[in-house]
Amino acid sequence: MLKITGTLAAVFLAGAVWAQCAAQDIQGVISDQFQAFQADDFGTAFTFASPNIKGIFGTAERFGEMVKRGYPMVHRPADVDFTTLSERGGRQYQNVVITDQSGVLHVLEYEMIETGSGWQINGVQIKKADALGA
Repeated sequence: MLKITGTLAAVFLAGAVWAQCAAQDIQGVISDQFQAFQADDFGTAFTFASPNIKGIFGTAERFGEMVKRGYPMVHRPADVDFTTLSERGGRQYQNVVITDQSGVLHVLEYEMIETGSGWQINGVQIKKADALGA
Protein backbone atom coordinates (compact mmCIF):
# COMPACT_ATOMS: atom_id res chain seq x y z
CA MET A 1 0.00 0.00 0.00
CA LEU A 2 2.83 2.41 0.70
CA LYS A 3 4.14 2.02 -2.84
CA ILE A 4 0.74 2.92 -4.31
CA THR A 5 0.42 5.85 -1.94
CA GLY A 6 3.93 7.04 -2.86
CA THR A 7 3.14 6.70 -6.55
CA LEU A 8 -0.13 8.58 -6.17
CA ALA A 9 1.62 11.30 -4.20
CA ALA A 10 4.21 11.64 -6.97
CA VAL A 11 1.47 11.88 -9.60
CA PHE A 12 -0.37 14.55 -7.62
CA LEU A 13 2.87 16.45 -7.01
CA ALA A 14 3.77 16.33 -10.71
CA GLY A 15 0.28 17.57 -11.56
CA ALA A 16 0.57 20.42 -9.07
CA VAL A 17 3.98 21.44 -10.43
CA TRP A 18 2.64 21.34 -14.02
CA ALA A 19 -0.37 23.46 -13.03
CA GLN A 20 1.84 26.06 -11.32
CA CYS A 21 4.17 26.25 -14.34
CA ALA A 22 1.22 26.47 -16.73
CA ALA A 23 -0.34 29.26 -14.66
CA GLN A 24 2.91 31.24 -14.72
CA ASP A 25 3.32 30.72 -18.47
CA ILE A 26 -0.31 31.64 -19.19
CA GLN A 27 -0.16 34.77 -17.05
CA GLY A 28 3.12 35.69 -18.73
CA VAL A 29 1.54 35.49 -22.20
CA ILE A 30 -1.43 37.61 -21.16
CA SER A 31 0.85 40.14 -19.41
CA ASP A 32 3.09 40.37 -22.46
CA GLN A 33 0.06 41.07 -24.63
CA PHE A 34 -1.08 43.82 -22.23
CA GLN A 35 2.39 45.40 -22.51
CA ALA A 36 2.19 45.29 -26.30
CA PHE A 37 -1.23 46.96 -26.23
CA GLN A 38 0.13 49.67 -23.91
CA ALA A 39 2.77 50.45 -26.55
CA ASP A 40 0.22 50.26 -29.39
CA ASP A 41 2.37 47.44 -30.76
CA PHE A 42 -0.46 45.46 -32.33
CA GLY A 43 1.99 43.36 -34.33
CA THR A 44 3.48 41.94 -31.15
CA ALA A 45 0.07 41.69 -29.45
CA PHE A 46 -1.15 39.65 -32.42
CA THR A 47 1.64 37.09 -31.93
CA PHE A 48 0.00 35.98 -28.67
CA ALA A 49 -3.26 35.13 -30.47
CA SER A 50 -4.05 31.55 -31.47
CA PRO A 51 -4.11 30.47 -35.11
CA ASN A 52 -7.93 30.60 -34.94
CA ILE A 53 -7.94 34.25 -33.83
CA LYS A 54 -5.29 35.14 -36.41
CA GLY A 55 -7.46 33.53 -39.08
CA ILE A 56 -10.53 35.51 -38.00
CA PHE A 57 -8.81 38.92 -38.07
CA GLY A 58 -6.17 38.31 -40.71
CA THR A 59 -3.96 41.26 -39.83
CA ALA A 60 -2.55 42.83 -36.69
CA GLU A 61 -4.16 46.14 -37.67
CA ARG A 62 -7.67 44.68 -37.79
CA PHE A 63 -7.02 42.84 -34.54
CA GLY A 64 -5.84 46.07 -32.90
CA GLU A 65 -8.92 47.97 -34.07
CA MET A 66 -11.19 45.26 -32.63
CA VAL A 67 -9.42 45.46 -29.28
CA LYS A 68 -9.55 49.26 -29.13
CA ARG A 69 -13.28 49.31 -29.96
CA GLY A 70 -14.52 46.17 -28.22
CA TYR A 71 -12.11 45.82 -25.30
CA PRO A 72 -10.94 49.31 -24.33
CA MET A 73 -10.20 48.08 -20.80
CA VAL A 74 -7.67 45.65 -22.32
CA HIS A 75 -6.15 48.29 -24.59
CA ARG A 76 -5.58 50.74 -21.74
CA PRO A 77 -6.00 49.09 -18.32
CA ALA A 78 -5.29 51.00 -15.13
CA ASP A 79 -4.74 47.76 -13.17
CA VAL A 80 -4.69 44.03 -13.93
CA ASP A 81 -5.16 41.22 -11.40
CA PHE A 82 -4.95 37.53 -12.27
CA THR A 83 -7.42 35.40 -10.33
CA THR A 84 -8.53 31.81 -10.95
CA LEU A 85 -7.20 29.44 -13.56
CA SER A 86 -9.44 26.51 -14.41
CA GLU A 87 -9.60 23.68 -16.94
CA ARG A 88 -12.63 22.77 -19.01
CA GLY A 89 -12.67 20.42 -21.96
CA GLY A 90 -8.89 20.28 -22.17
CA ARG A 91 -8.51 24.05 -22.32
CA GLN A 92 -7.29 26.44 -19.68
CA TYR A 93 -9.32 29.50 -18.67
CA GLN A 94 -7.63 32.37 -16.87
CA ASN A 95 -9.83 34.93 -15.14
CA VAL A 96 -8.45 38.46 -15.08
CA VAL A 97 -9.90 41.42 -13.19
CA ILE A 98 -9.15 44.67 -14.99
CA THR A 99 -9.69 48.13 -13.59
CA ASP A 100 -10.21 50.53 -16.48
CA GLN A 101 -9.08 54.16 -16.64
CA SER A 102 -12.40 55.25 -15.05
CA GLY A 103 -11.98 52.93 -12.08
CA VAL A 104 -14.60 50.42 -13.27
CA LEU A 105 -13.86 46.73 -12.67
CA HIS A 106 -14.22 44.20 -15.48
CA VAL A 107 -13.87 40.43 -15.26
CA LEU A 108 -12.52 38.79 -18.38
CA GLU A 109 -12.03 35.11 -19.04
CA TYR A 110 -9.11 34.25 -21.32
CA GLU A 111 -9.37 30.94 -23.13
CA MET A 112 -5.85 29.57 -23.55
CA ILE A 113 -4.60 26.77 -25.76
CA GLU A 114 -1.18 25.19 -25.85
CA THR A 115 0.34 25.12 -29.32
CA GLY A 116 3.74 24.26 -30.73
CA SER A 117 4.58 27.93 -30.09
CA GLY A 118 3.54 27.72 -26.42
CA TRP A 119 0.41 29.09 -24.79
CA GLN A 120 -1.75 31.33 -26.96
CA ILE A 121 -4.94 33.30 -26.41
CA ASN A 122 -7.88 31.64 -28.17
CA GLY A 123 -10.57 34.07 -27.07
CA VAL A 124 -11.61 36.52 -24.38
CA GLN A 125 -15.06 36.73 -22.87
CA ILE A 126 -16.30 39.61 -20.72
CA LYS A 127 -18.08 38.13 -17.72
CA LYS A 128 -20.82 39.69 -15.64
CA ALA A 129 -19.76 41.87 -12.73
CA ASP A 130 -21.24 39.36 -10.27
CA ALA A 131 -18.35 37.06 -11.23
CA LEU A 132 -16.37 39.10 -8.68
CA GLY A 133 -18.49 37.58 -5.93
CA ALA A 134 -20.19 40.85 -5.05
